[in-house]
Amino acid sequence: MKDICIRDIRTAHDLARISSILGAAGVGLEGGGMWEGVARYLVHDGSAARAALLAAGIAHVDVNNVLLLELDVDEPGALGRLMAELAADGADLVAQYSDHENRKVLVMRDSSPSIAAPS
Repeated sequence: MKDICIRDIRTAHDLARISSILGAAGVGLEGGGMWEGVARYLVHDGSAARAALLAAGIAHVDVNNVLLLELDVDEPGALGRLMAELAADGADLVAQYSDHENRKVLVMRDSSPSIAAPS
């Protein structure tokens, strides 16, 4: 799985265009959303997603590695404990969202140390 990051997204029309382009390319969205002009989606094939968007003239597309983690969503404080453990390991977190299976999708900067799933 990969995170695709698309910048300069401002309207529902922009999201409709991106979704249509990815759908036509056979790329499904497994999680994500749009916040303040930046769309992030979890996809199986980041290269195919990026190629389709670039071919359609969408210039600001990045593909990032992700760490997918199970998190007990019914346990208060679980996200805080997870983030504290990642911080202690030196992770430089860029984004965090959930996928369709209620897993946490963590996107780290390339400069972050190699982080394994916390215990």
